[in-house]
Amino acid sequence: MNYISTRGQGEPVSSSAAIKQGIASDGGLLVPETIPQISLDEIAAMATLDYQQRALRILPLYLTDYSQEELAEAVAAAYGEERFQPAPAPVVQLNKYNDREFMLELWHGPTAAFKDLALQLLPHLLTAAVRKSGEEAKVCILVATSGDTGKAALEGFRDVPGTAAIVFYPHEGVSEAQKLQMVTQEGDNCFVVAVNGNFDDAQAGVKALFADGSLAAELKSQGIILSSANSINWGRLVPQIVYYFSAYADLLNAEKIEVGEAVNFVVPTGNFGNILAAWYARSMGLPVNKLICASNRNKVLSDFIRNGHYDKRREFYKTNTPSMDILVSSNLERLLFELHGRSTDTVRQLMKDLEQEGHYQLEQQALRRLQAVFVGGFADDKGTVRTIRELYDRSDHVVDTHTAVGFNVYGRYAARSGDETKTLFVATASPFKFSEAVSDALFGSGYAKGRSVETLLQEMAGESGLELPASLAGLEKRPLRHERLIEKDAMKETVRQLLTM
Repeated sequence: MNYISTRGQGEPVSSSAAIKQGIASDGGLLVPETIPQISLDEIAAMATLDYQQRALRILPLYLTDYSQEELAEAVAAAYGEERFQPAPAPVVQLNKYNDREFMLELWHGPTAAFKDLALQLLPHLLTAAVRKSGEEAKVCILVATSGDTGKAALEGFRDVPGTAAIVFYPHEGVSEAQKLQMVTQEGDNCFVVAVNGNFDDAQAGVKALFADGSLAAELKSQGIILSSANSINWGRLVPQIVYYFSAYADLLNAEKIEVGEAVNFVVPTGNFGNILAAWYARSMGLPVNKLICASNRNKVLSDFIRNGHYDKRREFYKTNTPSMDILVSSNLERLLFELHGRSTDTVRQLMKDLEQEGHYQLEQQALRRLQAVFVGGFADDKGTVRTIRELYDRSDHVVDTHTAVGFNVYGRYAARSGDETKTLFVATASPFKFSEAVSDALFGSGYAKGRSVETLLQEMAGESGLELPASLAGLEKRPLRHERLIEKDAMKETVRQLLTM
């Protein structure tokens, strides 16, 4: 299978080439020429398989120039028991008396966030892709992060031979635990840089670096090529498709659904990659009724789903769900491509409108296609904290702030729609990663103020009965390794400096 650009001006490339280069040569995103299909019988056959085996049913459909042996080795290395406990993506029933609500927990990996499911696999896919191309250059991974992608990428690429990872994060735009995870990161090939701006500034800067031909030529002369670990890279997105199939297979195995019975997925999202993976799974044949897109106060996606108008010309808010503090959702470009019948001309015009005017408007037919599948909603900080407490009171489950946004949005959707479809709530991070807001929810407003992260983590563990993830224990005692703070226009020079050190 080849991959083509959403903007139609680049040559088709193989799956390994798509992963190696990260972004299309014309600035668009790479998408499969066709979306592979999977039958209900094949889905049913996954019910008794483990996660690795399920991954090896889905990944080869997209990664056609990787051998089965290459994929098996990559999957075994990425999803072994030493990295994910108790499993990569377990499904948990919220209440044993309620067979309608389940959580898909994606935070049991080494950095306690859903990004691990993709970023533990991506280094293996990328290094194999480089070998296939005959390239001997060092691959530098550039990442803009709103919190979780950065740490997961650093952990995935740490000390991988022939690679380096440079992560840019918004200064004062991530949680304290997320920041500590990154700035204490070990690995001689890992670099972390704070940007004086928000996530959109960091993301725009990274995109500009990829589009900079002079920088690419300069680095290539030094034996270095750039690639991406953000979800603009297909190698980030395709592993995420797997866990939606796996969740459905778990419900089949537990006899909670019948084969072919549709389910809902509730997905908190900012950059749109996680919920787009669910859309691809649905398009492949996974029985899905609605995809419920949950936003925070930066509700550009919620508004877009409601009226088809994508408008980034609005105030940017820092919230207690920092991983969704985003106004430009890069992965939405892939969905626009599909909503408009794969018209690259339309996508180019919409992206031009967004860049030059700050907004664009869907035509009615495309909007109807969008609303046939997606439901949008948002929650503010107070509603998020309230939902954490309410969910804990009724189910004894403690969730992080982003997952709580999903519950908040779904509650209002269910009340107005009467939809009784069985629903999986995608839990994107451990509650310990957002200890300040979660502690305020559990112990009372203002409780976290003046208390250290270590204290909050220990108190949360005692209250919830959850085991504190090893990656978060003792964060404040670890030595600081990365203390760079730059202006957003200094990203190019910073990359130069770091790669020639």
